[in-house]
Amino acid sequence: MTDQIILGVKKEEDPSEDRVSIVPRDLKSLSSLGLKIVVEKDAGIKAGYSNENYETSGASIVDSLPNNTSIVTSLNAFYDHSSNHIENSIIISLTDIRTNSEIKKICENKKLSLFAMEFVPRIARAQKLDALSSQASIAGYRAGLIVATSLKKYLPLMMTAAGTIPPSSILVLGAGVAGLQAIATTKRLGADVTGYDIRLAAGEQIESLGAKFISDEVPPDSETSGGYAKEQSKDNQKNQLEFLKEYILKSDAVITTAAIPGRKAPILIEKSTVEEMKQGSVIVDLAAATGGNCESTKLGEEVEIKGTKVIGPKNLSSDMAFDASIVYSKNLLGLLEIIIQENKINLNFDDEIVDTMMVYQDGKSRIEE
Repeated sequence: MTDQIILGVKKEEDPSEDRVSIVPRDLKSLSSLGLKIVVEKDAGIKAGYSNENYETSGASIVDSLPNNTSIVTSLNAFYDHSSNHIENSIIISLTDIRTNSEIKKICENKKLSLFAMEFVPRIARAQKLDALSSQASIAGYRAGLIVATSLKKYLPLMMTAAGTIPPSSILVLGAGVAGLQAIATTKRLGADVTGYDIRLAAGEQIESLGAKFISDEVPPDSETSGGYAKEQSKDNQKNQLEFLKEYILKSDAVITTAAIPGRKAPILIEKSTVEEMKQGSVIVDLAAATGGNCESTKLGEEVEIKGTKVIGPKNLSSDMAFDASIVYSKNLLGLLEIIIQENKINLNFDDEIVDTMMVYQDGKSRIEE
């Protein structure tokens, strides 16, 4: 009889991270794969899942993951570079491996195998693994609520005995998953919403949510084969800034979500534009973690510039840790169902999902430089 595969749920080391990588409701499905689940004590507490919840669902609670743990799940396994990773284990986590050389050193020194959850391929059968989308949707929703509570105005049209108050005008820059959810949320709250994206194909999605779509003149190759926006030339960037400025100055609030995988976020709002915005305006910059779409953004801070609030959230998905953990756990379950076959770890590199997501194997890089 072969030894049972141990899956360890890591307690997040980032003090600002409230999510947990596996939730109790998925333990039955994981056990059916032949996995024994161990959970670090209090790993789910901040997300709303007690140690008792895990024990009742079949997991064992441990002070630290045992050395024979084969698979470790996490939201950010490499937050603490001095963390004592289990040698020869498989890590499943979101990472910033494209830009963080320390992660590469850790993988090499500890002979780790790493599945990077941000490397999910853009194919139909991988949709249930798409952690970036599941978490971005939550961030977009939260951004809409931040706007609603930060503006000193109603979002919807209000007809009162004292007169009619017009709806707030919201501009959302970037119509990926986060942007579309921000549009949907502010539209449901009654705002007058406009969406912008360099990808013309996004226009139909924006309009389907009841918002107006705007777009400047963009080159035909403005997106990758996977559907992501490409970095624009300097001339195109300059034209983009000039085009957007008019709409930004008309808006009560702007939500920015534009990102380029593995690169610094593109600047869409210059500081000079912020200084010209209406008193009481609000900018919520969801790209703050990668440099920000606004020149005035400071990660994790709210700054005020000539009456305009610029908010740079650090981790909005963590603010809704209970539900964010549920969808992330489902993302991981989808991957584990692929790599665990007949109670064994089966790394089939003929499978595009495995081949794309496993960026390190036994301490050796599989990333194309």
